[in-house]
Amino acid sequence: MQDTTGAVRCSRHGHVGHITLDRPKNLNAVDRAMAEEIMDTLDQWRADPSIGRILVDSSSSKAFCAGGDIKSLYKTILQDGPEAAHRHMTIPYQAMLMIAHYPKPVITLMDGITMGGGIGLGAHARYRVATERSVFAMPENLIGLTPDAGGSWLLAQAPRPYGLRLALTGDRMNGAQAVAMGFADYFVSSSKLEALKTALLNDTAPEEIILSRYTTSSPDLCADAFPKMISALYDVEHLGPQEGLPVLLSRLEAADQEWATTDLATLRSVCPFSLHVTWRMQQKLHTAITSRDDAFALETRLVLHMISRPDFSEGVRARVIDKDNAPRWSPATLSGVEKDAVEQCFDE
Repeated sequence: MQDTTGAVRCSRHGHVGHITLDRPKNLNAVDRAMAEEIMDTLDQWRADPSIGRILVDSSSSKAFCAGGDIKSLYKTILQDGPEAAHRHMTIPYQAMLMIAHYPKPVITLMDGITMGGGIGLGAHARYRVATERSVFAMPENLIGLTPDAGGSWLLAQAPRPYGLRLALTGDRMNGAQAVAMGFADYFVSSSKLEALKTALLNDTAPEEIILSRYTTSSPDLCADAFPKMISALYDVEHLGPQEGLPVLLSRLEAADQEWATTDLATLRSVCPFSLHVTWRMQQKLHTAITSRDDAFALETRLVLHMISRPDFSEGVRARVIDKDNAPRWSPATLSGVEKDAVEQCFDE
């Protein structure tokens, strides 16, 4: 049985409910309509005793989900204001939390680009699969936002201080790195993906057993997934962003490493206000936020603040609409960011 809709394809294969993200021209960018279709389907299958597990994959060979539909959000802000855009954004958040708490096992095959909202849809599931074609990132600072979709929670759970670096720079992870950082559980060669999918749809064995048959053996990459110097250079979270960001930039300037030069260039180009907010968010997640749900709640409040600022619309214009990659941030420098303005974003 199959039900084809505009954003997702839903079908039943014996004891398995199969959801395929199906906006390939948009790299499966998640919007309100896609999220609502996913939630409606999961609601139907929740009480269906014939459905034992859920498989979520993509119809695109390029992407699982490249993120949120920020072009649509940009237009909504211009036409109806940030509050209207925020209402649209919260619907995908609800779908992501539904996947995280779903009582039946959910397996996500995060093959290809998996960024932002894609991580929200895929990396909160019970069983998460990455491949060598996977590209993971939370690059929200580049457009004047801050990691959302539960991404801040995953970054805070990653080995320290690698999570802070990924949060600030939005650097990309391959599939093996994503496993090492806690964004995925299983690394499977893309050449075995169709066979794995067939097994998950037809085999009645437990999910762990099926996945273990197709998983590519790899060492624990936590220590070797990224340059070892990251641990020393980014060990600054105990400082606030006003103090810590200048220290971090100075360390990166002094480091004779290609990756450090790249990080430095990135941090100098992304939204200064976003860097301050993201830094404080990671601090709070390590000291005061103890659950994924609370992280989503805090992200939701922060996002409203961020999209209400001019930086978000300017970031989308520069990176996505006009593509001149020359955003005019406000304030333009890290030193121009006022501590009180950052802290107000975290007020209830």
